[in-house]
Amino acid sequence: MVVGASHHPLRDVYHLLLRASWPVAFAVISGTFVLLNLVFACAYVASGGVANAAPGSFRDAFYFSVQTMGTIGYGAMYPSTNSAHFIVVIEAVVSVMFSALATGIVFARFSRATGLLVFSRNACIAPMNGVPTLMLRVGNDRSNTIVEANVRAVLVRTEKTSEGIVFYRMHDLELARERTPALARSWTVMHPITEASPLYGATPSSCTMQEVELIITVAGTDDTVLQPVHGRYRYLHSDIVWGARLADVLSELPDGRMQLDVRRFHDLTPSEPTESFPFPTAS
Repeated sequence: MVVGASHHPLRDVYHLLLRASWPVAFAVISGTFVLLNLVFACAYVASGGVANAAPGSFRDAFYFSVQTMGTIGYGAMYPSTNSAHFIVVIEAVVSVMFSALATGIVFARFSRATGLLVFSRNACIAPMNGVPTLMLRVGNDRSNTIVEANVRAVLVRTEKTSEGIVFYRMHDLELARERTPALARSWTVMHPITEASPLYGATPSSCTMQEVELIITVAGTDDTVLQPVHGRYRYLHSDIVWGARLADVLSELPDGRMQLDVRRFHDLTPSEPTESFPFPTAS
């Protein structure tokens, strides 16, 4: 839990709109457009210089503002006084700026490469070739390939110094394989828990006490748009299942072909306790 942090979302509206979902971004742009027209409609009502508009009609003033900002072209209504012309000039400048900003945001969202990277809901620890191994699964949920994909795993936990100072320490985990030339569907990431591992000697209770977290990052190049893509996922200590391994997603068909069953991407299968790994079978 973080307390005391200051949040000023309006300082970075552009970044927020890039991160937001399409419905939210569209709602913000549309809402800003309506708000600007409401402001200028009030100015037109106050000036009273719109020809053929009903006197004091906010509705007519609003529609006139929409025609001005949208550069639709005037029909029956048009500015007829110096004050109205002055407001039109200001609105025209605002319209150009707003259109440029809105177009830039939409273009940036379309042109940005976003990888549909999927991570298994749980990480798990079970013996692999007699060695306790941390395992998780990374997948590409798009029908293309991420080339030169690289994965990093960082263990974060609370530690105490000899002076009694408690702090978060990060440990890089050495993986069995950190790179794959092509990530199409599924990749099992493994970290053998040897004596050199920060997880050596760890137990479920010690991970809970030390507030262990795993941060997984994946980076590669989208082979369709040839732009870098990134993915990040965090596993809390409660997301790490002891005494289970990832379910097999590959199976051999009767004709000898291999089948990848992505429906089992998040599934786990229990492992049997051993003398070197005396943890109960996961349910």
